[in-house]
Parts: sequence; structure tokens; C-alpha cells
Amino acid sequence: MSEELNELLKVRRSKLDDLKAKKIEPYPYSYDQKHFAAPILEKYKDVGADEAPEEVSLAGRIMTKRGHGKASFAHIQDASGKIQIYGKLDVLGKETFELFEKLDIGDIIGVKGKVFRTKKGEITVKIEKLVLLCKSLHPLPEKWHGLQDKELRYRERYVDLIVNPDVKEVFKKRCRIVSLVRRYLDEQGFLEVETPVLHTMPGGATAKPFETYHNSLDMDLFMRIALELHLKRLIVGGLERVYEIGRVFRNEGMSYKHNPEYTMLELYKAYADYEDVMKLTEEMITSIVKEVNGSLKVEFRGEVIDFTPPWKKLTLSQALKEHGGIDIGVGEGELRKVAKKKGIEGAEEIGIGKVINLLYDKFVEPDLIQPTFITDHPVETTPLAKRHRKDKNLVERFELIVAGIEIANAFSELNDPIDQKGRFEEQQKLRQAGDQEAESMDEDFLRALEYGMPPTGGLGIGIDRLVMLLTNSQSIRDVIFFPHMRPIA
Repeated sequence: MSEELNELLKVRRSKLDDLKAKKIEPYPYSYDQKHFAAPILEKYKDVGADEAPEEVSLAGRIMTKRGHGKASFAHIQDASGKIQIYGKLDVLGKETFELFEKLDIGDIIGVKGKVFRTKKGEITVKIEKLVLLCKSLHPLPEKWHGLQDKELRYRERYVDLIVNPDVKEVFKKRCRIVSLVRRYLDEQGFLEVETPVLHTMPGGATAKPFETYHNSLDMDLFMRIALELHLKRLIVGGLERVYEIGRVFRNEGMSYKHNPEYTMLELYKAYADYEDVMKLTEEMITSIVKEVNGSLKVEFRGEVIDFTPPWKKLTLSQALKEHGGIDIGVGEGELRKVAKKKGIEGAEEIGIGKVINLLYDKFVEPDLIQPTFITDHPVETTPLAKRHRKDKNLVERFELIVAGIEIANAFSELNDPIDQKGRFEEQQKLRQAGDQEAESMDEDFLRALEYGMPPTGGLGIGIDRLVMLLTNSQSIRDVIFFPHMRPIA
């Protein structure tokens, strides 16, 4: 802590002691906040110098303050925005005016008064009553907008939200997007459900889990890496359209598009396949983009993303040929040689499906700027998807890529318990060989499939990544209130 900051903290503590000595409560219990800044500014946009007859009651944080002898101006900020307030000695009286004068930027106050327009043309509330609602003991940064240290903004998100209105708008838009997802699915007859966060085994995705321990049960548990297997149990149980929006946890690396915990939408629709889900995905996202941004064209990282349907569709094989000049039909041996030359680590040892996926990740995905469905992936890499009806070496799966980022992943879900068991057994071999991300053998899920699961289409969408796109945010950390950070040494 700098010496200057330490002195400012001491001054504020001294002011707190002074308030208590004068029997002024620095932290009262409530306030009758009847009005908000933005609606007041809109309602009185034509007000003149004469005060409007209605008394307004506002509460907010002091963001600016300046005095002129027997009168003082300030701006207070509430959830809707900022508004100017004006206090005069002859209206407030000596005691209240002195309190107003001694308030600091960051203090939270409640004011009642009438609205007028100043000589400079700013809509203002003339204070008739003022009460301190919270004494701020830590000063706000004076030049927050000039800070380049994003880590400080992420660590102290509460300050970021106070002083940066654009950040607040991003998170308001995030809430709006999640609400629109729910509205769309509810209108389509889906039920929102909740499934366990603690799993007895990791499953539903290829990812390394976080491990924990339950004392009373004396057993190891895992934070869920996906919502899939429990949701499909509900399809077996006859809930034919289900979805969940919830946190998943993956013990993986961090980047501008990865955080250890993030928000996932997963939905499952009985009697549908991946083509049906593709239509649903396009329709849902298109409607959300239109409603949130007012247009189907969105700027992201200097590119204009056009969500106007229909979106481009390529098989993974076509995409590799078109974007990477790689023909995966040359045979396994030749393809491994190609992959090795192109820098794919372990190209001669790992499964050929994984080789293809790594080539795709490196040479295709980053080039896909406009919304593109990449379909028909290797069977080895997707053990929970149904085999392709035309090629048993593939599965009926698509990924939606926008701006080089995977936004959605979907399957025609595997409902053959015999095939599913065989796929799990193959995954077990990979796990025994050291692949910590391979699927576990889930006997209870297999038992559920044996009771019979109808043909089903499933979809997963990374909500944080969708919000990134629709708010032109450069990092997933910009759209998560409290992203994970290394502790300060």
C-alpha cells in the first residue's frame, strides 16, 4: 500500500469517527428509494429552470463533487445511471449542509428533492433532505479508465462495476442473453431442470475434472465436467425436452476463451437428431442476437460477424481440405506423416481420430470467422454420439464455430446400450494408457439406456463465449463477474 493511499484511508477513518461522535449513523438499515436516475432524466428531459412539482427520492453513490461557498453540486450513481444533485445551505440547514460538504466520493447517500434544469442545461435534483447511507472507507481510483492492468479490474470487480459503466452494461446484457435463452426454450416446451454438481465419476465430456472428498460418505467425488449424462437419464424417464443452465468445472488451461468454471447450456430433445438440433441452434441464437443487438450483424475483434441464416455448413473433412489443404482420405499412415510434418505432437502414437481433431483445431477452427457448422466428426473422439448413418467411422455431431471460437457442440445421441458400452470400454483403454480426459465407465448410465432412450438430439452452448461475441468482449474474463486469478504473492 502506498503512503498516499494509507493517508487517505486514515482521513476516511477519522471522518467515520467524527460522524459517530456527532451521533450520525454511518450505516443505517434501509432507505425508501422510489426513483432511479435514468427514468428521472427521461421523464424530465424537457424541464426548465423552474422546479417540477413532484418530489423524487433517489439513492446512490457519490461519483463527483464540487462546492461553491453556500452551495454544492455532486453526481450520484445508481443501478440505472448518474444524475446531478444540488445542495444549498439555506435549504438544507447548517448541520445537513456541513454533512454534505464533508462527504467523500464513494459515499452512498439518499436524497429527496425536486427536479430542475441548471443554467448550464443539466437536469438536476435540488436536495431538500439528505441522509448518509454508507460511509466509504476506501477511495475510488481517480484514473480507473486509464489503467492497463486488467488483473486488478478482474480481482476488484466491485470497483470495476462502480467506475466503469461499460462493464456494468456488459453484465446487464449477459443477464438479458440468459433470460432470452430460457424464454426461447420454455416457449418450445422444454423443462428447465437441475442435476447434481458433485459426481461419483467424471463423464459427459473429454476433460480433466476437479476432485473433492465427502467426509460423511467417505468417498471421492468430482465436480461435474458436463451436464449430459444426468440429463439423458431424464430423457429415459420420459421428460422428453429438458435443459439446464449451470456451472461446469474443468481442470484445464486458461486462455481468452477458457476459464476453469464456466456456464453451460445443455438441452436434450427426444425424437430429434443433430440436423433438428442444428435448426434449433440457428433459430435460437439468431433470435437472441436480433433481440439483444437490434441487428444480425455484430462487431467482434475488428470483424463484422453476420448471423443472417442460413449459416455455412461443412463436414470436418471438407473443412480440413478447404482451410488446411489436408486430405484425410489418404489413409491412416500417410495422414500421420502429414500431421507430423505440420507439427502435431505425438502424431504417430495417438489415435487417428485425435490426430484429425488436432489438425482441425490448428488449421481450421481459427479461420472460421462467420457462423459455420462443422459436421461429422471421427467416432473415436465422440464416445457419446450416434454413429453416422452413412459412415460408421464418423458420428453425427456438429460444432458451431464463430470468430474462431467453438460456441456449440451437438450430437445425435447414442442410445444403443451395447454400442455405448463398447465405446466406454475403448475409453477405458485410453484412460489406462494415461489419458486423464477419457470417459469413465458409467454402469448406471448404461443401465438407464437399457431401459430405452428414444432417438434424441443434444446440444451444449458455452454461455460465456456467446456473451463474449455479443458484447465484443476480448476475453472470457470480461464476461464472468469473478474469474479465477492466481493469488497475490
